[in-house]
Amino acid sequence: MSNLKDLMHAPGAGLEADGDFDKVNALCMEKGWGDGLPLVPPTVARVEQMLTYCDRPYDEVIGLVAPRYGAATPLRLAANAVMAGCKPEHFPLLMLTIEALCDETFNLYGINATTHPCSTLMVVNGPLAKELKMNWGHNAFGPGNQANATIGRAIRLAMLNIGGAIPATGDMATFGSPAKYTFCVAENEAENPWEPLHVELGFARDVSTVTVYGAESPHNVNDHESNTGIGVLKMTAGTVAMTGANNLYFDGPPLLIFGPEHASMVARDGYSKADVKKYIYEHARVRLDAFSDENIDRRIRQWPVFKGEFTEAGPDRMVPVMKSASNAHVVVIGGAGKHSAYVPTFGATQPITRALKLRNGAFAKSVEEFRQK
Repeated sequence: MSNLKDLMHAPGAGLEADGDFDKVNALCMEKGWGDGLPLVPPTVARVEQMLTYCDRPYDEVIGLVAPRYGAATPLRLAANAVMAGCKPEHFPLLMLTIEALCDETFNLYGINATTHPCSTLMVVNGPLAKELKMNWGHNAFGPGNQANATIGRAIRLAMLNIGGAIPATGDMATFGSPAKYTFCVAENEAENPWEPLHVELGFARDVSTVTVYGAESPHNVNDHESNTGIGVLKMTAGTVAMTGANNLYFDGPPLLIFGPEHASMVARDGYSKADVKKYIYEHARVRLDAFSDENIDRRIRQWPVFKGEFTEAGPDRMVPVMKSASNAHVVVIGGAGKHSAYVPTFGATQPITRALKLRNGAFAKSVEEFRQK
């Protein structure tokens, strides 16, 4: 491990300030080091405690965070984790998420710098979610769970303070999104009638993963009346089929979130995940004349993703939201209630999944394996 005291006293590494809570927060607000909410002062002692769950040199670069491409090191990430209110045992997941977000295929620059109201969504799978006591049931995207709230917030603070995704300078979102405060959740694997996301993607069930999306906030699918799987799928396809979502114009996979009751109903009637994706691909379509003339001319007829398919199309041609039947990701999240959700993505992005591993390449069975005694 790098010597923490030497790193903390290196030029530009730290700032001496009055330890009073209000004064520290006033200083952070003045410097623009936060999300507007009160911050936990990142004292040397707190940062050192956060790093007890770090298995690598504290100055090692985990990734370059766009749009400024600041170097995310464990030391810098730990300071942001402290400010967000994280527990030290949350830290391995934070490092893993930063690694995923900085994958070039994810396009973090576009997601952070766009005018589009998207954020970075984390979906956690495997034993880690239970170990960290994450919420995957009732109100999973809402308040009340420390792990969901603070881990997501720490990632956003890192993008602000390390990546320079500062509103109106590095982050040009027209009106932003409340998901830019925190957007972190676990999949409800216990009530998932299909294989969980990470298993579908090729990982063993006892492996812990995080999948990151450049995503909008969830769009509710309110369906209390359907009592068949096909009914739920029809209502879901109708919600997905809208003109304003980026998934229409790009090939980035949309995210389909089924509440446990809807998922159970769909699976009961014999629909696999592949069947769900095929149905949404075939039925989540928008009539060409639902678009403005300008969008038809510039986006539908000329946009490269459609490969000229609609150049001579008439007004009744149907435009698919998904670009292939296997395009979407399907997860189960939430508690009781006949609701599901459509999460449009930024479009010009691909979800990235990373598994929690030790330095020797072995899959981690617990975050305790990262703890430095």
